[in-house]
Amino acid sequence: MAAPDKSVSHAWRLLRRLILGILVLSLLGMFFLSRVDSPRAERIRMAIVDRFYPGFDWALGPVTAMSRMLADFQSYTRVYAQNQELRGELQRMKGWREAALQLEQKNAQLLALNNVKLNPRLSFITGEVTTDSGGPFSQSALVNIGRQDGVRDGSAAVDGLGLVGRIVGVGERTSRILFVSDVNFSVPVVIVPSGRRAIVQGDNTVVPPIAFLDSQAGVQAGNRVMTSGDGNVFPADILIGQVVIDPQGRFRVRLAADFENLEFIRVLQTTPVERIDGVGEIVGALPAAEPVPEAGQ
Repeated sequence: MAAPDKSVSHAWRLLRRLILGILVLSLLGMFFLSRVDSPRAERIRMAIVDRFYPGFDWALGPVTAMSRMLADFQSYTRVYAQNQELRGELQRMKGWREAALQLEQKNAQLLALNNVKLNPRLSFITGEVTTDSGGPFSQSALVNIGRQDGVRDGSAAVDGLGLVGRIVGVGERTSRILFVSDVNFSVPVVIVPSGRRAIVQGDNTVVPPIAFLDSQAGVQAGNRVMTSGDGNVFPADILIGQVVIDPQGRFRVRLAADFENLEFIRVLQTTPVERIDGVGEIVGALPAAEPVPEAGQ
């Protein structure tokens, strides 16, 4: 039984060698035929192409499809790279836009500070809010001006819209501002135009309540709330905000100061007025009266 198997395998090896030899000779013939530069060889090449080219369509189809897929993939890669570049440009533009908005806000705040009208008796020092404070008050901040700039403890601080708070601590180069909204803050006020007097007490919100209102007659939502100057704690006629009414019917004040974008403030200083004790100091001493000559002299 082993002999037939050996003969079959030997015949198969011979057939493979023959096929390989024919394939090698065919390839060599095609190579030499493609390299021979003669009119007869060219005619033979063209005849072979004319004979076999129509049958190559089925073989060239996948190759063409693969080449198109490769071209599409390269195009997709270029589009993806351009998309990533555009995303980076968009992020940079967003950064520039944010910087422009911040500069616009600072410019608006500085213009507001320049346009605020103060009593001629009031001088001021402009400072920048440097950081939120971690001190004993929940609603306070630090500014970059202090004792060397002439800041005094208890002075009022305003922005371009209204009262921000008062100075509660002074260092050589920094000061602490207690905001109007802090629970430890209170200020005597007058409601315009009714003239009703009250006290605004902070409650850690931007709409602190109005307490100790002497009368509700004439008080309406939208009325302005100004400092009254009572007790000489704050100068008079500084805007604090507008009257609002909460759902419980209580009067509150919506603060005018922009605490969300607070960057620059003015610390007010009252110019002392020369005290006049007597009438003589107003008009000066009268000149001595000359003696009236008697009749006949």
